[in-house]
Amino acid sequence: MSRFALEVALHWAAVGGYVAATALLAYGILFARPRGHRLGTLAAALALVPHGAAIAVRWLAAGHGPYMMKYEVLSSNAWIAAAMLLVCLWRWPALAPAALVALPCIFLSLAFGLFANPEIRNLPPTLRSVWLVFHVLFNKLAAGAFLLSVATAVLLLLKQRGRRGPLIDRLPDPAALEAYTVRFIGFGLIFWTITIAAGAIWANQSWGRYWGWDPIETWALITWLAYGIFLHVRFFFKLRPAAVAWGAIACFGVCVLTVFILPFVIPSLHSAYFQ
Repeated sequence: MSRFALEVALHWAAVGGYVAATALLAYGILFARPRGHRLGTLAAALALVPHGAAIAVRWLAAGHGPYMMKYEVLSSNAWIAAAMLLVCLWRWPALAPAALVALPCIFLSLAFGLFANPEIRNLPPTLRSVWLVFHVLFNKLAAGAFLLSVATAVLLLLKQRGRRGPLIDRLPDPAALEAYTVRFIGFGLIFWTITIAAGAIWANQSWGRYWGWDPIETWALITWLAYGIFLHVRFFFKLRPAAVAWGAIACFGVCVLTVFILPFVIPSLHSAYFQ
């Protein structure tokens, strides 16, 4: 088996594991079967192994981390998000239903990346900086935290409707779900702030300026402002839980546009590395 065939096989094994985890968690949560819940969490944890192995195989072959190409970026973002989700499920078992929102996003992102260009591209001299590592790592952590905030926001909207059912009855109360949503956004905003700061330092090392109003730089700032304004409004004005949930979802839409869409469709310094 060639290196690339092994890499693809490992990635598809991870997709299968995440899909199985979603199905088992849904069974365990909807039918109150603790065994299904445990098996689903275990399946998601096991799926991280081939997924991480695929990233490692790629890393060794390319000689650099998953910084370039849609294929690498989507895979590594999905791995970080899955790892953060598992930590969340371990720390707060009551948030298990959030996995039914987050896991499909994770395995669809991974599967979509597998259909992108798998070419290995050498790391340009402008990217060889420790600040790039911080920039990329904290960007992925921020995206993972924001995904968790959307998952809890969706659960909050379901709970607010007042309907009854196996899933809704087992959810924490709206106040708790709102608190989780805000906390995940708070963590994500801290990570996003580090992302921007590390990117500015790296840009100064590479191009002699901290900020150049590159389109992706501008949208990163817009995302930072959107989440910052959201948190200020949430803390200084009395928002209803539903407004908090929709605000979190709207801000995540801006984040998705910045991280997963614009770098691949508009000319910029960032898009040159992600085609």
